[in-house]
Amino acid sequence: MSKKQTTSAEDLRRVGGMSYLNPNAPEPWASFVEQIERVKPHLGHLAKWIETMKHPKRILIVDVPIIRDDGSVAHYEGYRVQHSLSRGPGKGGVRFHPAVTLNEVMALSGWMTIKNAAVNLPFGGAKGGIRLDPRAHSQAELQRITRRYTSEIGIIIGPDKDIPAPDVGTNEQSMAWMMDTYSMNVGGTATGVVTGKPIPLGGSLGRHEATGRGVFIAAREAGKRIHLPVEGARVVVQGFGNVGGIAARIFQEHGAKVIAVQDHSATLANENGIDIHAALKHVEINGGLAGFPGASPISGDDFWLLKSDFLIPAALEGQILPERAQKISTKVVVEGANGPTTPAADDILQQRDILVVPDVLANAGGVTVSYFEWVQDFSSFFWTEEEINARLEQIMVGAFDAIWKLSEERNVSLRTATFIIACQRVLAAREQRGLYP
Repeated sequence: MSKKQTTSAEDLRRVGGMSYLNPNAPEPWASFVEQIERVKPHLGHLAKWIETMKHPKRILIVDVPIIRDDGSVAHYEGYRVQHSLSRGPGKGGVRFHPAVTLNEVMALSGWMTIKNAAVNLPFGGAKGGIRLDPRAHSQAELQRITRRYTSEIGIIIGPDKDIPAPDVGTNEQSMAWMMDTYSMNVGGTATGVVTGKPIPLGGSLGRHEATGRGVFIAAREAGKRIHLPVEGARVVVQGFGNVGGIAARIFQEHGAKVIAVQDHSATLANENGIDIHAALKHVEINGGLAGFPGASPISGDDFWLLKSDFLIPAALEGQILPERAQKISTKVVVEGANGPTTPAADDILQQRDILVVPDVLANAGGVTVSYFEWVQDFSSFFWTEEEINARLEQIMVGAFDAIWKLSEERNVSLRTATFIIACQRVLAAREQRGLYP
């Protein structure tokens, strides 16, 4: 097999007229730090520990060399960042993408700390990634990359230390390779080292749909508070993978009309509503939305101008910048992706009375069911999908209710309220544990 051409970040920016990788977006870590700064006045005596949130506990940078299918040797740069372990082992996904940077992984690990604390899971925050385009590699090459990466970060991961999961560019097969590699290195099967695994290897029912389902639950709960029912609502979705595609399908199943969708290959719209089941089937067969006959192509810029009730950014970070925030025509933004809205854009949306359900709440469904998977692996006792979905609903609704109430009490945005609750929990744990030595 000849060596495949690697897709550049610039190439990806041009695909479908989209801006998945926006060169004008601020560095993700800077956005995270600004979000932390905004909650400092609300933390009382815990504010003295706020610098803890601006300093990741541990950063590991690794070289990932493999022999490619054509016999050449390739090197990739990989990362694992543990932002906080104060409330429990690190938890967060592993991303394979050509735009992965240490700055991005640091921010993603910080958002995982907030997310886990916001829904009160007994985890800290972590994240990993490798800078590569998985579409430019064979399955055999991806297996070698994943196994080598796992071996390199094996010194800091483990069922009670740091538990990876799938993210952009990785899937349940990636987690099977990670679990097997770690298990071989420790001399025994350790199913709890990763979540998002295949069902036969200790995966959890309901995990595949959990993030998208959580996005829908968060949107539904927000709609209830502002008297905006899901049934009959107009919905637009950016990103049509494991988060956006599933969220779109659940919205449609509850009577909403999905009028536009966007992925790496195309931006499509249909004022009468898109058949999401047919679109998902098309993507499964063709690898993207391009060529789907049930909607018409529009420009990536026009996507953000469509009038809607719910806008779901479920692609990558840095999508909603101030310029876009001025033009967006929606009532509720529900962040399926991590970090899609910059702080400056957040302010504009708030000034325009557009409700934003933040990523650290809206997309917490995935890590919540990952927690269920981890618990089931430890006990070797597995729950039904109905039990999983009921427990997910209970946790998501309870977290949303507490955050909404605090938002009203303090007269702050849902994002700030989420960060207040999360930071209080993380910093209280930090204070109570003390410093060692």
